[in-house]
Amino acid sequence: MAHAQCDPAARQDLAVKAVEAKTRKGLTWERIAEVSGLSAAFTTAALLGQHALPEKAARAVAELLELDADAVTLLQTIPIRGSIPGGIPTDPTIYRFYEMLQVYGTTLKALVHEQFGDGIISAINFRLDVKKVADPEGGERAVITLDGKYLPTKPF
Repeated sequence: MAHAQCDPAARQDLAVKAVEAKTRKGLTWERIAEVSGLSAAFTTAALLGQHALPEKAARAVAELLELDADAVTLLQTIPIRGSIPGGIPTDPTIYRFYEMLQVYGTTLKALVHEQFGDGIISAINFRLDVKKVADPEGGERAVITLDGKYLPTKPF
């Protein structure tokens, strides 16, 4: 049976414990994802309180991180989503994504609507990938792929 949270505090506390365990054990998000059987993006989001994990994944992750039975249950609850509380984000990395949407949000909207019509791109039926690649001009580049199902608006 699926259970939903009514207060994000418990998941936030669990996120702190999970990150502390990850750090203490010298694990990567990729390693934790391998144990979960899910993608690194989904597993990371779940441990940071943004998704529920299936029971098998919750048990495997909790075992790896040495989290208790209550954590296993909590990892399976449907969270209150949204990781950027009120206003403009102050963390520099998160702010840059906010800035990208401020600059390119209307462009993305225009291009999506021109190619697909009136509708949205799902964040539920969604894939996320982050890769580090060499920059031909020197240094490194981040390639971030947001892959969401297009859902057309249906008049009623």
